[in-house]
Amino acid sequence: MSLNGLKQYQATSTQTGVVEASPHRLIQMLFEGALEKLAKAKGFMVRKEIEKKGQHISWAIKIIGGLQSSLDMKVGGELSVNLDKLYEYMTHKLFEANVENSIEKLDEVTHLLSNIKDGWDGIEEEVKRMKVPEARAAAV
Repeated sequence: MSLNGLKQYQATSTQTGVVEASPHRLIQMLFEGALEKLAKAKGFMVRKEIEKKGQHISWAIKIIGGLQSSLDMKVGGELSVNLDKLYEYMTHKLFEANVENSIEKLDEVTHLLSNIKDGWDGIEEEVKRMKVPEARAAAV
């Protein structure tokens, strides 16, 4: 398969994944995308590829903005307010990381996002555990 063919396949595969994904999975995909962009930005930073570093940090900031805009302040209450503040903090740190070429600030945001993603991933596992007894009870 040619490089162009591979890119087309990846784009189609990603689009199909998004269309078929549950709302929970879409948020997971956003976390995964942001973490991937940060990892690549770090590599570009190390190699002093300034333009690519900036592009990837900008993409990560946009993804975090998407996560932030998906918060439901009425339903989420204090948790949503705290996440909103944390996303704002991460965005600020990424701007600083970009200007200062700070791997430490990139790592800090990566760590924060990873922790939130782990919690989000755990929600799915908890829901699955809760549904198993319900399914067994319905079968009886």
